[in-house]
Amino acid sequence: MAKGNQSIGFVNCDWHPLRTPEGHSHGIPPEHPTQRREVSVNGTRTRTIDIHAHCVVPEALALLEKTPERSDLSMEDKETRIASMDHQGLDMAALSINPWWYDLDWEISDEIIRIQNEGLAEICANDPERFVAFATVALQHPPLAVRQIEYGVKELGLRGINVGCYVNGLELSNPIFHPIWAKCEELDLLIFMHPRGTIDMVTGDRLTGGGALANTIGNPLETTIALSHLIFEGTLDHFPGLKICAVHGGGYFASYAHRSDAVIRTFPNRRVQSLCQHHPTHYLKNGQLYFDSIVFDPDALRYLISQTGPDRIMIGTDYPFGWTTTEVDLVMKTEGLSDDERIAILGGTAARLLRLGEQVS
Repeated sequence: MAKGNQSIGFVNCDWHPLRTPEGHSHGIPPEHPTQRREVSVNGTRTRTIDIHAHCVVPEALALLEKTPERSDLSMEDKETRIASMDHQGLDMAALSINPWWYDLDWEISDEIIRIQNEGLAEICANDPERFVAFATVALQHPPLAVRQIEYGVKELGLRGINVGCYVNGLELSNPIFHPIWAKCEELDLLIFMHPRGTIDMVTGDRLTGGGALANTIGNPLETTIALSHLIFEGTLDHFPGLKICAVHGGGYFASYAHRSDAVIRTFPNRRVQSLCQHHPTHYLKNGQLYFDSIVFDPDALRYLISQTGPDRIMIGTDYPFGWTTTEVDLVMKTEGLSDDERIAILGGTAARLLRLGEQVS
């Protein structure tokens, strides 16, 4: 278990930490009471789990003379975070750290990951009813990453791993990463996959200008590209036990996956470039891909569910960046769901994939 006091801060999805105006915390208005909202489905009290919540460990950043820049939301003052969860009706949050260390060498990566994972484990041990966490790993050094998974999961009790969508120009489907996916498959771990940023993905500054396009369009696009490589290059077939949560509703993949099916039919001479054993839409429902609910609209959520199945969706908030604070209500307002399906989306599926209450060995 971690030694000493590890403070946790929260960081922005596109890598440039945003400062919150003085006196305001994302997710709960300053004047709003913090009485805990309990969520029930047809009279049944339901545990809700936020699968998508960001943080950093400042001590790890300090090794490279970096600062969290979000001290106002540091877990040293975790009551602010818990108050927001209470207001939204969130019983538990699964913490993840967006990878910022993929360009570091073996030695410093080993130390940073140890500090981060021990810090996350300490937070979870102090509030086991409110927080679980994904282990961080140095994907750029696969043998080291495998050791870090073993330590983070078996020794520290972390409940999966979080990864970026690419590593130093390499797609996650590259065979260099196969030992990592094999270990995740062996331990039956959920992989939380989050985009790392799209500065180098589109040339010509096309993601600049109004609309924060690098995040608004770029992040979902990056996820779509990563999923497409994992499918077309046969990674999901090679590791049938792999379980991946693709954030932001999986990007654009589910909404246009039938085009990925069509390219195989339309251009059979290019099939040699596709190593997948099934049409891409098959992987939306076969139990390997999962998605958070951050699609903002009941009709959009209903469409995502139509392509994946309700047992593939988990609520996520992207805390603390204000994209959404109403995911519980989104699920409750989406028509056509049974009580059991709502319960699964609100927390049942996350609890199963994170193996809450079980000892991972």
